Amino acid sequence: MGTLRLATRGSPLALRQTEVVAELLRRAHPDLEVEPVVVRTQGDRDASTPLDQIGGQGVFVTEVEAAVADGRADAAVHSAKDMPSTMPEHLALAAVPPRGDARDGLVGCTLAALPAGGLVATGSARRRAQLAYLRPDLVFTDLRGNMARRVAVGEDGSASAVVVAVAAMERLGWEGRLSDVLSPMDVLPQAGQGAIAVQCRADDDGTRRLLAAIDHEASHRAVRAERAVLAALGGSCTVPVGAFAEAVATGAGGSATGAGGSASLRVSGLMASGDGRTVIRMALQGDDPEAVGTELARALLEGGGAAIEDFGGVPPGAAP
Repeated sequence: MGTLRLATRGSPLALRQTEVVAELLRRAHPDLEVEPVVVRTQGDRDASTPLDQIGGQGVFVTEVEAAVADGRADAAVHSAKDMPSTMPEHLALAAVPPRGDARDGLVGCTLAALPAGGLVATGSARRRAQLAYLRPDLVFTDLRGNMARRVAVGEDGSASAVVVAVAAMERLGWEGRLSDVLSPMDVLPQAGQGAIAVQCRADDDGTRRLLAAIDHEASHRAVRAERAVLAALGGSCTVPVGAFAEAVATGAGGSATGAGGSASLRVSGLMASGDGRTVIRMALQGDDPEAVGTELARALLEGGGAAIEDFGGVPPGAAP
């Protein structure tokens, strides 16, 4: 059947996610060879500068996409949460395998046990704003780098706690090192969190057919809805934003289905001021992922999100 080349970042987590995709492809296509093509991205080369200062989400994606566009690879594997809300027209989101746990977690201490004035390390303005809203006494410090570095900061006492993605910990086999798992009711995840996204060239019908075999419809629909929230808010949105979609059950005995038999989605969205003093959160339900995501974004803006000032993502009392 030949060889399928998967472009990926070189971090241990990225390589593990690529192996997850490769295992699924080999199971679906026993005669297919799959090999990784490692790409070093700007985000990997500069592991100290805050992401919003070096290009935001795209710093982990653009150069991996380029490897597909120029023919060095047939498909690209990303953490879906790293992808910008829109992608180049020549590329397609061909598959989203079964999604992992979308929640955030803590390493080092539980949320309930964090001391007054405790130091929390995270490079995410979304996480920082929501935790500041829940606990205005907390102090925050920026933290970037691979998962091993971040987990070490929580375990060696350099910070009271470090915020991590639960799915990342699980894929690395480190779920036992989590101190707490945060409810989406407290900290709404980032759009696409816990999901793996596989891209290929839009006109590459052969690769699209291969990838279709590992696509998980429910996970893909949820990611589409969450990305629609971000897209409708606009690429220039600089305030902390979260989005999370899940299939819902209605009625007395089963899952709700929309047009074409697909499950209805409940999509939650959030916009916040960087200091965490203002948090606007809403949820809508619908059958069409893009339509309900777009409608939710409009509701967030009209409900006060458009008036939120950008405080730079740093709450009062943030550590230097």
